Amino acid sequence: MKDSEIIVIEVMYKADYCLPCYYMDETVLETIPKYAPHVEYRRVDFMKSKGKERFLELSCSLYGEEGVYKKFRIAPVPSLFIDGELVFDAIPPAFELEDAIEEALREKGLTAKGKRNDGKIAH
Repeated sequence: MKDSEIIVIEVMYKADYCLPCYYMDETVLETIPKYAPHVEYRRVDFMKSKGKERFLELSCSLYGEEGVYKKFRIAPVPSLFIDGELVFDAIPPAFELEDAIEEALREKGLTAKGKRNDGKIAH
């Protein structure tokens, strides 16, 4: 499957003891199966080195390097990004998350059922 046929959902995740993080993660995990195979989910565990790097990248995309490293502005926790764009800074209701996923799929010319808007089956 091509990158143009996938959207990437990322949740900024501190730890299991962070209940808002946990519930946002659960909301995404319960919602995305109906959009497979066109959704890739990545939980960004920013308390770990690899997650920390991605967290800082996304924070810089929001506030710039100066905003992050000099003014200490960071991405909200928890937050949800679709294709690198901040979409939710709080736990979304499932229907709002579905709407956001469907909008992101439409922007790539896909529908939730795996067909391209041109009527061809996406593989």
